[in-house]
Amino acid sequence: MNKKIITFLMAIILVLTTIGCSTSGSKAEDTITVEKGKFTVGFDDGFPPMGFIGDDGEYTGFDLELAAEVAKRLDLELVLQPISWDAKDAELSTKTIDCIWNGFTINGREDDYTWTKPYMKNNQVFVVRADSDINTLDDLEGVTVMVQTDSSAEAALKDKQDLVDTFGDYLTADNYTNALTDLEAGSVDAVAMDDVVANYQMEQRPGVFAILDDIISMEDYGVGFLLGNDELKDIVEKTLLDMAEDGFLAETSEKWFGKDVTIIDK
Repeated sequence: MNKKIITFLMAIILVLTTIGCSTSGSKAEDTITVEKGKFTVGFDDGFPPMGFIGDDGEYTGFDLELAAEVAKRLDLELVLQPISWDAKDAELSTKTIDCIWNGFTINGREDDYTWTKPYMKNNQVFVVRADSDINTLDDLEGVTVMVQTDSSAEAALKDKQDLVDTFGDYLTADNYTNALTDLEAGSVDAVAMDDVVANYQMEQRPGVFAILDDIISMEDYGVGFLLGNDELKDIVEKTLLDMAEDGFLAETSEKWFGKDVTIIDK
């Protein structure tokens, strides 16, 4: 073959390769940190109804259903990765997960992660046994209070040290499933936690728990990504907005909460 023709063909191949490389960054699969074609979601598997192990032994929950729909619409394989909540930063920084999606509170962490727009509101509250004599914050004086390690409730109580100082004992648990088990058994007197989880547990076990009227803090839930991973965040956020517009968020919320509690399109 003529050398000039060979040179011309090689130039065309180089140009096409360059164009391909410059446009591939817009694809969802090229923003995934773990493995192309997969979307790996880190979550606490003891955090119903957002993410937990169902009666059939499979992972389920409101947030996980949303994540599954996002992956489906982006033509990605969803990988659900349970994590220890106090190791979530390490999981993100080592890129073993693409995001944290499990009732993840934005407030107080705004500068620590790259966030989607809030998609749901939540409160931190105190949960007690239904037959407890604890009715107000003053009644927490001298009793044993438990909180999940590195949780939003723990962070909120750091701003209420005067209240914490009135507790008899202040303990931590690995997850809220264990904390509520201890509460029901009488090992602790109150648990500081998300009211989303508390209300779900009260529906599942009527007459066992009660929530104090006093709110520790109000907050928003979002999907958290490694700081600076705006490209993947933008793709997931856009998909969530589409899901809000076509009714998928409202439908899924009705299934889990009996009403539409989502806010991302508002």
